[in-house]
Amino acid sequence: MGDELAQARKRVLAGGAERYHAANAAKGKLFARERIALLVDEGSFVEDGLYANSLADGLPADGVITGIARVDGREVCLMANDSTVKAGSWGARTVEKIIRIIERAVQYGVPMIYLVDSAGARITDQVELFPGRRGAGKIFHTQVKASGAIPQACALFGPSAAGGAYIPAFCDIVAMVDGNASMYLGSDRMVEMVTGEKTTLEAMGGARVHCAESGVGHFLCKTEQDALDTVRAYLSYLPSNWEQTPPAAEAKSSTGADLGALVPASERQAFDMRRYVKGLVDEGSFFEIQALWAKELTVGFARLNGEVLGVVGNNSMFKGGVLFPDSADKASRFVQLCDAFNVPLLFLCDVPGFMVGSAVEKQGIIRHGAKMITAISEATVPKICVVVRKAYGAGLYAMAGPSFEPEATIALPTAKIAVMGAEAAVNAVYANKIAAIADDEERAAFVAARRAEYEQDIDIMRLASELVVDTVVEPGDLRDELIRRYRAARGKERFFARRRHGVTPV
Repeated sequence: MGDELAQARKRVLAGGAERYHAANAAKGKLFARERIALLVDEGSFVEDGLYANSLADGLPADGVITGIARVDGREVCLMANDSTVKAGSWGARTVEKIIRIIERAVQYGVPMIYLVDSAGARITDQVELFPGRRGAGKIFHTQVKASGAIPQACALFGPSAAGGAYIPAFCDIVAMVDGNASMYLGSDRMVEMVTGEKTTLEAMGGARVHCAESGVGHFLCKTEQDALDTVRAYLSYLPSNWEQTPPAAEAKSSTGADLGALVPASERQAFDMRRYVKGLVDEGSFFEIQALWAKELTVGFARLNGEVLGVVGNNSMFKGGVLFPDSADKASRFVQLCDAFNVPLLFLCDVPGFMVGSAVEKQGIIRHGAKMITAISEATVPKICVVVRKAYGAGLYAMAGPSFEPEATIALPTAKIAVMGAEAAVNAVYANKIAAIADDEERAAFVAARRAEYEQDIDIMRLASELVVDTVVEPGDLRDELIRRYRAARGKERFFARRRHGVTPV
């Protein structure tokens, strides 16, 4: 029995036939067990369901590897599709193994990691795996129950096809390997058959498409090692579950950048909010999420004096920092992620407002903006709004302005808060009078005078005197001000409303 068991184990650990290993290697793809070894602490992986479907021919572990391990000393659960076995497709036992390991992650209160490389369900096994109470749909039901209770991170190395595409979609973040990773509900052949459209998997659902256009992907990675490192880095900012606090690290100083010099005096001149964030937080700690999608809004984790922080900042380098439907969605999801896992939020505000026009109205800008404002309202973690330069219109609301119960609204000397900018306001109020002035110099003088009146009306010190903002600080003092305020807010009592949940405007 000993030799027989050893041989059976050896066959399972080897995965699929050698030709499939060779085909993957030619594409730069690693064996699933190699991926696990690169991700987890050495010697920590304990596998479950090793002999699943072992009596069948050519289906070692039924095409998926599941178990528990440690990543940087912390317990995790994981699954990894073995694409050398029927292209990583799902059978009935594949599905059961995935469901079980997610359930275990929830029971243990540890992160769940998905290493995905799968062609989807095996059509030949559909009755066994698709419709039942423990069928494929149960995977997604279990993921939804786990969402916000434990971190869920996905690294995507190959296809994630048809219904299987929803495994990444239900994860907190998805790291996709450029050139190999793809997500799609129907293959290129199916799309042509159903719609007549001729396309390719890469053009329709490749890594660049999802990381830069659809927003389903969060990180575009050059190599598989990069994707694994991204998952590890992501987890380093989060607690193991919703009842814990984010892990602190050794406090570091900032880069010492002159924050005041980074912000141009003219609000018409763009600046890169990413540089501002990096100059404010602990050096080297900024971990940007969805850097390629909806770039007018920058989001990501950072550390401030060693403590984890979620940062949301308008970036005028892209579309002037105006909020669009995609950037509203990007903010909503990130704010909910931080609130779920007890990560305080910092809003760095330089926003002209939400985009206007027929195109965005048809895209549902009101609906998407309402979703963002809902997420800001419901977030009960400590949150601070810093008006770096301007906060106009509903943009102030979307960036956790005074009405949304932040711990503080802090203004820099460059800050302006108003329904709209001076130029737009003067034109809105005096358009007819301006048009009636024939002399160019007289018209320019009239406009300049009205603008000066408007600027005086919204002067930041006036707003401070009216307690609209809680304080005005110099850029060089902002970091220390934030450290003190977040430290004081650590014990905040968190409650929003007595109810099951709101009705999200989606």
